[in-house]
Amino acid sequence: MTLEWQVFLNDDGGGRTYLEWLLQAWGWTLGVAVAAWCVAIPCGAVIGVMRTLQGAPLLSRIGHIWVELFRNIPLLVQIFLWYFVLPKIFPVMQQFSSFCLVVFALGLFTSARIAEQFRAGIESLPKGQRYAAMALGMKTWQVYWYVLLPGALRVIMPPLTSESMNLLKNSSVAFAVSITELTMFAMQAQEETSRGIEIYLAVTLLYVISALSVNRLLHGLEKSLQIPGQASAKRATLNAGH
Repeated sequence: MTLEWQVFLNDDGGGRTYLEWLLQAWGWTLGVAVAAWCVAIPCGAVIGVMRTLQGAPLLSRIGHIWVELFRNIPLLVQIFLWYFVLPKIFPVMQQFSSFCLVVFALGLFTSARIAEQFRAGIESLPKGQRYAAMALGMKTWQVYWYVLLPGALRVIMPPLTSESMNLLKNSSVAFAVSITELTMFAMQAQEETSRGIEIYLAVTLLYVISALSVNRLLHGLEKSLQIPGQASAKRATLNAGH
């Protein structure tokens, strides 16, 4: 059974095909995911660092509250809070588009999970690295920027890849505030055509292509960040264990 990607009418009376609508929805999905990722990574890194600072209990506590707050409230509830509640409390936010509000909600939700990955990555490093950098006279920000964060990033690349794929899939909640991404396209097109099998197969295929592309891209980044000889050393260790 095939779907005829026939022309339908826009609100302005112009015509476009369902295929064009599908590709446009795919663009919105990728746009939401990429923009939210750009919010989540720096926020997650900063909060993760705050949770590992020595001698700064207040910052560590703030980081802990951030993680627990955003991680334990369902994503869809956070979307509604950003869209319906916060603009009432802060009228200036009424000027923000639905796209911006969804990006902030999804980005901050994901930042809490990424913060935990950075925290775990930093704490997994040998403590001697921090002490050696401090002994060389480095300031705290230099210890993190030049020593701890590069090492932690190599450690957390596999879970960071998984989280990035989850972020792409979580972008589907944008349909709740009328952003015409892939999930909304599938729902509306299925209602108009009653051809759910073809439509949902096409949408599923685009999600799979997108997720696999993210996986391959970050896997390539992981290999480029790998310390020369590290993979060989790991294999040698595993072989010795056997």
